[in-house]
Amino acid sequence: MGQITKRAYTLSDGRDLFYFDDADSSLPSGRGPDLREPAARPPTATMRQDVLTGEWISIAAARQNRVVLPPSHLDPLAPASPGNASEIPSLYDVAVFENKSPAFGPSVSGPGAPEGLADLASVGLGRSRLSVGRCEVVCFSPEHTGSLAGVSLSRMRTVVEAWADRTAALSRLPGVEQVFPFENRGEAIGVTLHHPHGQIYAYPFITPRTAQLARSIENYGAGMFEDILGFERQSERVVLQGEHWTAFVPFAARWPLEVHVLPHRHVPDLAATSDAERTEFSRLYRRLLRGVDELYTTPTPYISAWHQAPVNAHRDEIRLMLQLTSPRREETKLKYLAGSEAAMGAFIADIPPETAAARLRNAIEHAIDKEGPAQP
Repeated sequence: MGQITKRAYTLSDGRDLFYFDDADSSLPSGRGPDLREPAARPPTATMRQDVLTGEWISIAAARQNRVVLPPSHLDPLAPASPGNASEIPSLYDVAVFENKSPAFGPSVSGPGAPEGLADLASVGLGRSRLSVGRCEVVCFSPEHTGSLAGVSLSRMRTVVEAWADRTAALSRLPGVEQVFPFENRGEAIGVTLHHPHGQIYAYPFITPRTAQLARSIENYGAGMFEDILGFERQSERVVLQGEHWTAFVPFAARWPLEVHVLPHRHVPDLAATSDAERTEFSRLYRRLLRGVDELYTTPTPYISAWHQAPVNAHRDEIRLMLQLTSPRREETKLKYLAGSEAAMGAFIADIPPETAAARLRNAIEHAIDKEGPAQP
């Protein structure tokens, strides 16, 4: 088996496109050009500050025009064909490209851009800043349908490599303070494309969730993540464990299905992980996703979110963590964020975390049994 290969191209409107070829890829090295007529990109959005919380809201009106659940022959994430001038000119294994209608970017600087974290931390009425940053789309497969759970182990490793590569690259952009790879899966979550894909946001600020985490670490003290890992590994909430990673349902899970995956050593982000860690995570995560889909007779909707340390702050305190959550509480029932959760941020859990962990462990075992010993 060879090595994962990255190939850089440019789309007709100037956006970046990167092909990541599997280590065992059979694709040719050359890729075709984007033959579409260049189109003007929307201007960089503006973000406004909510004076009640100090949080920044990006007002990205161009996103209203994005494609919603197109038929397979008009899939914008499929390789281009004579009848479908898609975003990706050639057949691919994994592809990453700049979002056509981003919430942040394409500008990473300019008049009205934030002037650092101190500027963003100030609170006042009518404050606005340019929504600098970058948003990228990560296509897990050239197929119109399917899921990340269904890809080969080699392909999963390629996806992990793409996440790590783009985390490193986006972290170097001026104005970027945090990088967030994630996957929204299922119409119940609100996806607008069936094609198996995820996204990466490069924010010009530290996100509210991460800012709250930093405050918790300050209150708790140094070594919080190491203590969490030790606490959870001794519990009945562990669902998968390897040499480098442990997956568990957290002690205070908010969602009917919630799994956290922590590395055993401190790393601030995906770019800092080793080859051995990326390889083991690929196997563990693929197994976890297949277990998640084994819970019910139909695929489970979820959000899979990489929580990474900010680019310029808290690198020694905040540890890389994957958090996978699903609102599905029964075969035909979803947990909706109603009054307490949506208005007050005070969650009420319907399923004890220990019960959720036991169900997921059983589902993972069933998925393994269905694969058979010969499956990678």
